[in-house]
Amino acid sequence: MNQHLLMIEDDARLANMVAEYLRQSGYQVDHAGDGHSGLTMLQALSPHLVVLDLMLPDIDGLEVCRRIRTLPGALATTPILMLTAKGDPMDRIIGLEMGADDYLPKPFEPRELLARIRAVLRRHGEGPPAASNHLRFGTLDIDRDARLVSVAGQACELTSYQFDLLVALAERAGRVLTRDQIMEAVRGRELDAFDRSIDVHMGRIRAAIELDAKSPKRILTVRGVGYVFARQQD
Repeated sequence: MNQHLLMIEDDARLANMVAEYLRQSGYQVDHAGDGHSGLTMLQALSPHLVVLDLMLPDIDGLEVCRRIRTLPGALATTPILMLTAKGDPMDRIIGLEMGADDYLPKPFEPRELLARIRAVLRRHGEGPPAASNHLRFGTLDIDRDARLVSVAGQACELTSYQFDLLVALAERAGRVLTRDQIMEAVRGRELDAFDRSIDVHMGRIRAAIELDAKSPKRILTVRGVGYVFARQQD
């Protein structure tokens, strides 16, 4: 069963974008738009972790955090990752003293949020085993922690951005993605759908990981749409 996250965030656009990213990464995500409904959903759903915004329209995140820590039983120990738009270090200190497990200031990259969620869950014994940080497709191995790619044991030279593009595709193997969907997954925000530079990067990724870049078997072009990373390879 997928791990269950509850996001308490009043910015609906941000919440929807982040929730979709986390779902694509294998999590089940529910969203509450204010503190009171978040506390109600927490008690009904018993999530594995709460992503909690500090600034909420009814009660602030610090108070929500305090109330969670006073709930009965295992609910009181639910891991909490707090988000805030404030830059004051005191907010971070108060949040941690209130019982938050980690703290991430806005704006943030969804990839960093995902990494922090995984780290908190691991500390609480809820995280996936370390091996899950490898993506393997036949002889292709992608090590997300070390940010290394190899084919049949031979290292592939990719830029940091190309590595992120490859991971974005590989994590969604079998799913056709448009160019802007790929770029949004990598950078965490919508970009110009007509930016063709992504095609150049895809060509270089293919040159690094494909046996024959002119007849690719791993990253396939779907004409008029975008790209798909093939599930079955080699």
